Amino acid sequence: MRDFLKFVFATLVGLTLFSVGGFMLLVAIIAAIAAQETAPALRDKTVLAFDLSLNITDTPPGTYSTGAIEQVLAGDSEQQIAFREVLNALEAAATDDRIVGLYLYNSVNPSAAGFANLTEIRQALQTFQESGKPILAYEMQWTERDYYLTSVADTVMLNPAGVMELNGFKSETAFFAEALEKYGIGIQVTRVGEYKSAVEPFIRSDRSPADRQQIQKLLTDLWGEFLQSVAKSRELTPQALQAVANEDGLLLASEAESAGLVDRLAYPDEAIAELRKLTEEEEAAAEEDFRQISLPEYAATVTPEPSGFSMNEVALVYVEGDIVSGEGGDGLIGGDFFAEEIRKLRLDENVKAIVLRVNSPGGSATASDLVAREIQLTTEVKPVIVSMGNLAASGGYQIATHATKIYALPSTITGSIGVFGLLPNVQAIANNNGITWDVVKTGQYADIQTITRPRTPAEMAIVQRITDQFYTRFLDTVAESRSLPRQRVAEIAQGRVWSGIEAQRIGLVDEIGGLEEAIQAAAETAELGDDWRLEEYPRSNLFEAELLDSLFSRYMGRSSSRLDPLTLELQTLREDLETLQSMNDPVGIYTRIWFIPRIE
Repeated sequence: MRDFLKFVFATLVGLTLFSVGGFMLLVAIIAAIAAQETAPALRDKTVLAFDLSLNITDTPPGTYSTGAIEQVLAGDSEQQIAFREVLNALEAAATDDRIVGLYLYNSVNPSAAGFANLTEIRQALQTFQESGKPILAYEMQWTERDYYLTSVADTVMLNPAGVMELNGFKSETAFFAEALEKYGIGIQVTRVGEYKSAVEPFIRSDRSPADRQQIQKLLTDLWGEFLQSVAKSRELTPQALQAVANEDGLLLASEAESAGLVDRLAYPDEAIAELRKLTEEEEAAAEEDFRQISLPEYAATVTPEPSGFSMNEVALVYVEGDIVSGEGGDGLIGGDFFAEEIRKLRLDENVKAIVLRVNSPGGSATASDLVAREIQLTTEVKPVIVSMGNLAASGGYQIATHATKIYALPSTITGSIGVFGLLPNVQAIANNNGITWDVVKTGQYADIQTITRPRTPAEMAIVQRITDQFYTRFLDTVAESRSLPRQRVAEIAQGRVWSGIEAQRIGLVDEIGGLEEAIQAAAETAELGDDWRLEEYPRSNLFEAELLDSLFSRYMGRSSSRLDPLTLELQTLREDLETLQSMNDPVGIYTRIWFIPRIE
């Protein structure tokens, strides 16, 4: 009988694999035909069109195939592109004779890219501009996020009926304490660090004075970077821009033009006419057309210049998302998975240096510690250079601190060296609905991790002791890795967030610079000269992602409507819920900032 069952099982598996393989082959053929039908031809005198609403992520699309599948099944067909693809495309376009200019616009919603990534993209736009090719920007409404990029343009246009936003940055956090109490969800917390505000949304109805102080300082630093950059591009002063923010905030198109924020007011047909001058087209197939290629389409045609085959590898590892215990997945940094990934790269003799692109708010304390240990061991045998993206805070900083050298941008959000415990219970809501529990145990603390009742004072003392121990280890790690006096680390820790420029001043990072500078530093530190190649990790399942995207977007279409304010707020609350669902530390202890600062 056992052999029979094995035979049946093997047959079923074989048939399943054959069916799936045949289906994938058929799908691949269809996708290939579709790609041939729709692939754009890059002709002479073409404008590169950069839609600022693109979803720009550090990790290349398709790295986690499960994420790609979930996206298309959920109907989320938002176009996604990797951050380095954007930079490489802009660099290539600057010297591509077929590209005659760059068009910046926003088809859907304001850019969701983090401020640090926007800073590097802005620098890439300036480099493109130095090639002598014009940049034109046009939109019905310019938000500050988009204007941070479009202010670089040679010609900034705004619809005569449009609006210009210039009112300063804000960071808004939702607080759930009263709602949790109303519905009978109990929350108990432990924490170390005066500024460790991650627990506040669950126990308060507003910000604490310490949290307000640190967020105000952070926003002031980022706003200062915005004012300096925009003022320089528009030949204005930061003081003049600040006056506009204080006195107007939202400007009519004519007011924006008078203030020198835009160059001219234009309707879409007038903007198109300007773009046609670049392409030297007398007639187009339709009135709204001009010869163009989208940034993602152009990026797909760009291949790095071959440097010859080299056995010397610089590994670029994307560490993006919440840090969780286990394997993780799309948008999650699994402690077990990434520790193993770093270990493999350490043992690979062909890998001469590693660049970690960290973009994380932190998460599980045990998972962060696990990854940090592997990085520490790796630095003993080869250089590890960290490039901090938009956010490398708390556990995100913990995994970076052992690096040979740390790069950050002025607008990077980092620090938050602190620890907290978050312990929910459902006793009240359960009892109110007739649900009770009865426990039998062989030890006083056998059910210390239960969610069916609040923890006793003795149990909370145990959790606080563990929290304190994690914090002590965190301080010791930073003091040792950054060669700082422990007392000094204790002063700048306390769970406080810092901008990249402030983090460099206090010794938490080494250099102000972006991803490309970090990659070059890795090769130089490893003394590779020009004899090296770059490989990205985790390995991308790009074929699967493109296949799914091609098939589903063809039949489901892409969203092309702007989200209203209510939908945007509900989306924010959904993201907060997803964050809670990802918090899976086995002992409930976290090195994380709760909010991912939404700079608006």
